[in-house]
Amino acid sequence: MSLNAEVVIVGAGPGGALLGYLLAASGVEVILLERHAGIDKEFRGEHLNAQGEQILRQHGLYGHVQQAGLLLMERVEYFQQGQIVKTILPAPGEQHTGIHVPQKNLLQALIGQSLPYPNYRLMMDSSVTELLHDPISGAVNGVKVRHRGEELTINSKLVIGADGRYSTVRKLAGIGTQILKHGFDLLWARIPAPKGWPATVRMALAKQAQLALFSQQGGYIQIGWNIPQDSFPSLRKTPVEPFTEALIESFPELEEKVRRHLRAWNDFVLLKVQSCVCDTWVQPGLVIMGDAAHTFSPTGAIGVNSAMKDAHVLAPLIIDALHADDTGLARLKQFEQLRQQETRAELASQFAREAGFSGQFPAYQF
Repeated sequence: MSLNAEVVIVGAGPGGALLGYLLAASGVEVILLERHAGIDKEFRGEHLNAQGEQILRQHGLYGHVQQAGLLLMERVEYFQQGQIVKTILPAPGEQHTGIHVPQKNLLQALIGQSLPYPNYRLMMDSSVTELLHDPISGAVNGVKVRHRGEELTINSKLVIGADGRYSTVRKLAGIGTQILKHGFDLLWARIPAPKGWPATVRMALAKQAQLALFSQQGGYIQIGWNIPQDSFPSLRKTPVEPFTEALIESFPELEEKVRRHLRAWNDFVLLKVQSCVCDTWVQPGLVIMGDAAHTFSPTGAIGVNSAMKDAHVLAPLIIDALHADDTGLARLKQFEQLRQQETRAELASQFAREAGFSGQFPAYQF
């Protein structure tokens, strides 16, 4: 079986889904591939910052996301020994310090607005197995895909790899990456929020490590707890209770929820924290974007917003390239030139924030 499209996007995360909408709305023939069978996949980078919100508003999408469900953060608070030592409120003229949007709600809005376009096609349960190349120029001109157990070929003028930090497209293209470690890994957990829990981000130091609590739309609290890099296998061999007691000590009002829902190490999910810097983001006929091109750590919730900024910048460049019938290296390189410096500055800011986190607390200021 063979299909044709002007652009194939691999990966229906926020960046790929937004790019698919922007191209479809401009009349481009788009096929969006997603390896999962549904959009309700496990994902934890779900906070929008001002940049992400502005992009959604600019393209008339914010109201649709709002309708799907989101939560505005009232403030950011730093706690020490159960007491607030620092509060960050919304800037003058702003209504929040961030927005929690479950990924399924964001994708529901982005994909929902894309599906009515006849030039748009979403294919779930589809994994790319091979990049196709023009026999004369060598440029990428399509993909081979396993779709619901069947092999098919998609011919295209441009392939976009928006398939995350472990990008298959990046690997198939042979694009090299430099992996950067941050010195810590992250344990995630989610518990129901107690009645009256405010829409906040709360920070603390527990066992001398960063502990972050994020209020979530739907009445939950997401817990992110830094642990030393590669320490989880050893940690799992010890009782979980001393670990959860440190959480309760930091936030006593969560005691009942913690004791009920965090009873074993299996109630936590490990995220191996690393960033990557790629040798390039483009080849003739191919672009990688989002986490495939520039992976971030969870600090500051940059990843999803940066991926959406990629889509916002890349869409008009793709449209111009298709109009010029030119998806060669020089034209596509414009995307890398426009975005690479900003993403590297954001990565540097993450390392700086991580190094200076303890300085937010009076007892650790020197």
